[in-house]
Amino acid sequence: MRRPNRAPPTVAKEGPRTNDEIRNAQIQLIDAEGVNQGTVETMVAIKMAMEAGMDLVEISPNTSPPVCKIMDYGKYKYSAQKKAAEARKKQKVVEIKEIKLRPMIDDHDYDVKMRAMQRFFEEGDKVKITLRYRGREMAHQEIGTKLLDKVKADVAEFAKVEQDAKFEGRQVVMVLAPR
Repeated sequence: MRRPNRAPPTVAKEGPRTNDEIRNAQIQLIDAEGVNQGTVETMVAIKMAMEAGMDLVEISPNTSPPVCKIMDYGKYKYSAQKKAAEARKKQKVVEIKEIKLRPMIDDHDYDVKMRAMQRFFEEGDKVKITLRYRGREMAHQEIGTKLLDKVKADVAEFAKVEQDAKFEGRQVVMVLAPR
């Protein structure tokens, strides 16, 4: 059995319509110098753009008549790409770093973890502190609570508590965010 002949689906073009893609009979024209020329026939506007060695680009298609401008479309596309790349460069993705502690942590180990935490806050990341209890440590949860209070006090100047300490099975989780 043969499949019926179907035209391939039309590919939606990125960006504004240019030159012959503008289907409206009349447009609001802005020339290359940025001067509003008023309502003009589309064919006349395309001819004016060709004579200037530029393109007719649709700026706002949803108005009636649509606003079009005579400009170098290649340059316009290039500058738009540059702007988008610059915006992406300035974005900072906030990560959640995890620090794992035990209730009976030694002083030096605690200091090392605190330095790592401070570095994470300086980089603008959040820190998730996981305090894990093993075996009979569950009977002495006050030791873990004191440890978490000490952490809160030590980071108070450069971080704030975003999610207070809460139990998840045999561990306590607390999330801190940079100030």
